[in-house]
Amino acid sequence: MANYERDLIGEHASIHALRKLITRVARSPARTVLIYGETGTGKGLVARMLHQQSARCASEFVDINCAAIPSSLLESELFGHERGAFTGAQVKKAGLVEMANHGTVFLDEIREMDLVLQAKLLSFLDTQSFRRVGAVTSTSVDVRLVAATNKILLGEVNSGHFREDLYYRLQVVAINLPALRERASDALILSQHFVDKFNAQYKRNIKGLSEEVQQIFLQYPWPGNVRELENLIERIFILEDDDVILPRHLPDRILRTVKAKAAGVASAALPQPGADNLSLGFHGATAHYQKHLIEAALAASGGNLQRAAATLKISRHAMRHQMIKLGLITD
Repeated sequence: MANYERDLIGEHASIHALRKLITRVARSPARTVLIYGETGTGKGLVARMLHQQSARCASEFVDINCAAIPSSLLESELFGHERGAFTGAQVKKAGLVEMANHGTVFLDEIREMDLVLQAKLLSFLDTQSFRRVGAVTSTSVDVRLVAATNKILLGEVNSGHFREDLYYRLQVVAINLPALRERASDALILSQHFVDKFNAQYKRNIKGLSEEVQQIFLQYPWPGNVRELENLIERIFILEDDDVILPRHLPDRILRTVKAKAAGVASAALPQPGADNLSLGFHGATAHYQKHLIEAALAASGGNLQRAAATLKISRHAMRHQMIKLGLITD
């Protein structure tokens, strides 16, 4: 059996805290867990760690990406169907929930589940029973449901895209995964881990990052997080012949981003209220000022969202919500 705990790489305080939280939640009787994290932060890895460290580890772990299966088929995939339930249903089929009895079901991208199926999922969570498509009797199971999303679900509730009752049902235990830019020093630890991994895989002997690349990696915001970093290292192994990773091996977009960030920090200054801002109107000028205020706080904190939020005396969640609203990051 794979040891997924070894794959959660990092020495930042947020990762140490995350490991402890995963262990505590895994060993608890909690039947629902909600994982928040940007794309590439390791939501699937955390879900598997929750299963592996739980009393359910001897039973099945089944995962399903709600965004990858059409809504018309997702119910059947989850709960199964009876013979003749719909055109093409020639035999009875057990769903993934039934297959995971006594184990764990992982629903990735749960925001993409339609509202009708959300209601059926809520009913299942409340009763631990369901009906296969076309069935007249219920089937009972004992599973832990782990859901994951890269969106702020409360915002989805407010916009009518996610059921409020299901949100609060899932929100009992929430695990927030830090973005790589919030633990920038771990980019170097992760890089060496991936260098070692691909040295073994590709029979190479690359020593690691040059000093210049180390500085670039510390400054780059990694919008694709750990997945982006891993894919970049593998790309270099495939395309480059040097025994050390150099700046010229990096994509232009990374070099441009770091250069622009350095120029922005050097010239960072908050806009002053004045006649020049009147054309924006009250709300436009306010948003303009807030955007620069957040950018200045992030620059001063080295891109660390938690420290920037503390500087502005707001919560990390409120900070992230405001950044999405202002278009500084995508949800």
